Amino acid sequence: MQRLDLINKIIDRKKQLNITVENLSKLSSVSVRTINRVLNNEDVKLSTIEHITNFLGLDFAGNEQLSLEQLKKQRAHEKAIYLASLVQSTSALEMQGLDDENLNNIISMYEKEFLNGAYKNTLWVA
Repeated sequence: MQRLDLINKIIDRKKQLNITVENLSKLSSVSVRTINRVLNNEDVKLSTIEHITNFLGLDFAGNEQLSLEQLKKQRAHEKAIYLASLVQSTSALEMQGLDDENLNNIISMYEKEFLNGAYKNTLWVA
């Protein structure tokens, strides 16, 4: 595979996820400037390209390692756990910590909202 093919696969995956360069930067821990350099096929370290492809669910050759659906579910789960931890922390401060069942219900509810509900457009917001 040629480098340009890999760059095109990165660009395609970015479009499929509808993720901005800024959010891709924050979530992948690669600077905006470097991501723009990658997308413009400028020289960057191979490890940087690999870092971006891994985040996007691709291998170093641009082959899909995680389907779009798997990648979205993974991200929804991460965000749901984060939001549930905020609820749990607040409840614990009020001496009303949630039991495991309620916590899992909250996580499941947030996952659904990120995948299909009101928060769908914020899935890839850092």
